[in-house]
Amino acid sequence: MSNEPMYEKRALVTGGSRGIGGAIVKELALREYEVFYFSRSANGENIPHTHHIAVDMSDSEDIEKALNRFSEMSGTVDVLVNNAGITRDGLLMRMSSDAWDQVMSVNLRSVYQVSQYISRIMMKKRRGSIISISSIVGLTGNGGQANYAASKAAVIGFSKSIAKELSARNIRVNVIAPGFIATQMSDAIPENIKEKFVEQIPMKRIGTVEEISKVVAFLASDDASYITGQVITVDGGMVM
Repeated sequence: MSNEPMYEKRALVTGGSRGIGGAIVKELALREYEVFYFSRSANGENIPHTHHIAVDMSDSEDIEKALNRFSEMSGTVDVLVNNAGITRDGLLMRMSSDAWDQVMSVNLRSVYQVSQYISRIMMKKRRGSIISISSIVGLTGNGGQANYAASKAAVIGFSKSIAKELSARNIRVNVIAPGFIATQMSDAIPENIKEKFVEQIPMKRIGTVEEISKVVAFLASDDASYITGQVITVDGGMVM
């Protein structure tokens, strides 16, 4: 297969089968990116310009195989979106080592591993955009989510650090910190709990996955050519 680009830009999205990641894949495809996405299973939709690569984001060897497969299929990349993430909530006193390690593996180690691999490609091109999805709990903390909050805070520190390393090569690195967003995960929350969350949001509503994906598209574009090392909260005003 030829490595010559068929599309003007190519993107790789981790955790791209559903929720925020699925919306990002759709948004970038609509903007005529050729989009490759990592996840355990495909999204089941026939979205033009998209390609699924099966991978367990908790397994570093599996990630390495997927990255090599991506390189064979694409040969180049312009945008990386680190979106893969899991929760294993629980109070610190009851949190198991496995619950800690699983969250850190998917939410943090995969960001390091994929960013390291993709940044090498971008450095040769002397351009690129890396966008990582964190969370407002990475800024504020949240009871019962010490592992998740720690992983998302670490993504911010990691991203700010590599932004300083890569900016001279015209590679921009930014973070989006979503607030309470309507996803399959949030749909499972009882309505009375949702109402309490909404009360804390100045805009008095839950956000949508499309409101995250459009910010991703902006940060990926040339319209954001002088933005790097930033954390953009998309949370209806919860963190000001």
